Amino acid sequence: MQNKPHHTIHEAHHHFGWDHAIPPVMTVAPGTVIAFECPDASGGQLSKDSTVADVPKIDFEKVNPVTGPVFIDGAEPGDALKVTIHEFQPSGWGWTANIPGFGLLADQFEDPALHVWTYDKVGMGPAAYSPVGRVPLKPFPGTIGLAPAEAGLHSVVPPRRMGGNLDIRDLAAGTELYLPVEVTGALFSVGDTHAAQGDGEVCGTAIESPMSVVLGFDLVRQAGLETPRFTTPGPVSRHLDGKGYEVTTGIGPELMEGARSAVSRMIDLLCGRYGMKAVEAYMLCSVCGDLRVSEIVDMPNWVVSFYFPRIVLE
Repeated sequence: MQNKPHHTIHEAHHHFGWDHAIPPVMTVAPGTVIAFECPDASGGQLSKDSTVADVPKIDFEKVNPVTGPVFIDGAEPGDALKVTIHEFQPSGWGWTANIPGFGLLADQFEDPALHVWTYDKVGMGPAAYSPVGRVPLKPFPGTIGLAPAEAGLHSVVPPRRMGGNLDIRDLAAGTELYLPVEVTGALFSVGDTHAAQGDGEVCGTAIESPMSVVLGFDLVRQAGLETPRFTTPGPVSRHLDGKGYEVTTGIGPELMEGARSAVSRMIDLLCGRYGMKAVEAYMLCSVCGDLRVSEIVDMPNWVVSFYFPRIVLE
């Protein structure tokens, strides 16, 4: 394996929430490569054998466990931690759920729903959703970040200036991520691994899939970074582009409502054309469709577009 890990941190070494008082699992020097075993976003509350009856039982205090933390020797506040994402070792299964009270259209989809996925963890070919859909895969960690300077335990659910639950699909293999260091040692953790996700993760879940991720670490001294930034190794949507897109829009003076309208119209299109149930279309949009702000200057109305890849359905 290229960039063979110097160490492995097993999934038993995970924590919930961000707190700089959590003792580090390991101290490493810049230049170290580590394999992190990451449990799924439910922290084992859902499994290959789960049913929809298990979804309302999810304890949100135990979601998005992150493996770590790792103390990076020499890291100090004001530095940036450069994280090179080398490789993923997927498990071959995952889940997508509509969780009551969670997601962009939570008020429209109040009942729980669950889809359990299986996929080829070696070939990583598209994963079957139903007779009408196959989703191309692109693994990435949904949650990746550092401990905050502010004392106390902070929820892992919202993203933060030092990273965290970013849910950025393009933090895939080959990407270099830079995170602002707020505490001595940086205290890095990672988890919430996804086999695939659309930009926006509109129903609140992706293909939530346990897997290992191999990461390398370096320091940029006094980078003055205020929020994360990253560099991709090349095109970011080639796995979806092959057949073009169906696109719906939301237009109005409020971006969140525009996003809701664009997604709702795509759900209507998928249901009408392919005979899907609305919640099935909603979850499929979450794992492979992309929300984009298409126009934000022509006041008083802005345009939000939702791009659904035709390759999923052809």
